[in-house]
Amino acid sequence: MSGSSVVGYPRRQRDLERLLDKMGLADASDVDWRLLNLALTHPTASAEANYEQLEFVGDAVVRIAAAELLWEVYPEVPVGEMAAVRSVLVSDRVLAGIADTYNLERYLLMAGSAAGDRDGRQSRLADALEAVVGALYLSRHNLQLVRPWLDEHFRPAAEQVRADPARQNYKAALQEWTQAHYKALPEYRVEEIRKRHGDRERFMAQVWFMERCLGTGRGRSRKAAEQASAREAFLALQNLVELPPIEAMPAPEATPGDAQGHLPENLPGNGSNSSDLAE
Repeated sequence: MSGSSVVGYPRRQRDLERLLDKMGLADASDVDWRLLNLALTHPTASAEANYEQLEFVGDAVVRIAAAELLWEVYPEVPVGEMAAVRSVLVSDRVLAGIADTYNLERYLLMAGSAAGDRDGRQSRLADALEAVVGALYLSRHNLQLVRPWLDEHFRPAAEQVRADPARQNYKAALQEWTQAHYKALPEYRVEEIRKRHGDRERFMAQVWFMERCLGTGRGRSRKAAEQASAREAFLALQNLVELPPIEAMPAPEATPGDAQGHLPENLPGNGSNSSDLAE
C-alpha cells in the first residue's frame, strides 16, 4: 500500500495500514495518511491537531452514505420511514458498535483520562468513526472508500430497525402510543442505585402511566435506564393489549371507577410488577 505516509512514525503507519486492511481497503493507494492519522487523534492527545474537524465532515458523509443505501435498497419506502431508520443508523450506539468491530479504540491516540472515561466511550468511538469516514471521503472526495465497508454494517442494521415497530427508540414509541390512545404522557422515575462510574446498572428507571408502573429498566446512564424501562413497557403493550380503534377510545378525563379513560385490565402494571412484562 502506497501513498503519502505518516512521516516519522513507521509503527503508526503500520497500525493504520492494518486498520484499513480490516476494512477491506488494503488496495487503496490514494489514502491521505495524514488525515487518517488525524482522524484517530483524540483532543486530549492534541488540543490543536485532533479529529474534531474531520468528525464534522464525517458526520455529514455518514448520513449521505446511509441515505444512499436506503434509497437503493428500499426505493418504495416513504421518506418519513427512511428518515427514522437513518436516524438509528447514524446514532452513537450503532456507530460505536461498528467501531468496535474494527477495534478502533486500539488505534485512537488519547490521554489516560479519556481512556479511563467509560461513560464517554460510546460517543468517543462514534466520533472517531465519523472522523475516519471524513478522512476517507476527503482522500477521494467521493464515497468509494466509505460505502464498501460501511454498507456491510448498515444493511443488516437497517433490516433490524425496519422489523422493529419502535425503530429502537422505545421512549418515543411509548410516548406516541400513550398520546394516540389516551392523550397523556408517561412519567419516568430514575434512581441512582450504584455509585461506581461505568457500572452497566448504575441507574434504575421506572416508567409510570395512569398511576401504574408499566416497566422497569437499568442502565449505565439515566437515558439508558429510561430506554430500558420504556422498551419493557412498549413490548408488553404490543404483546398483551388489544385496543379498539383510536376513534373508539373513551375520553381520557373520565373519573376513577369508570371504564372511560382507563387502561385495559390485562395491562402490565395493573396489579403486576415489572417481572410480568415481556423482555
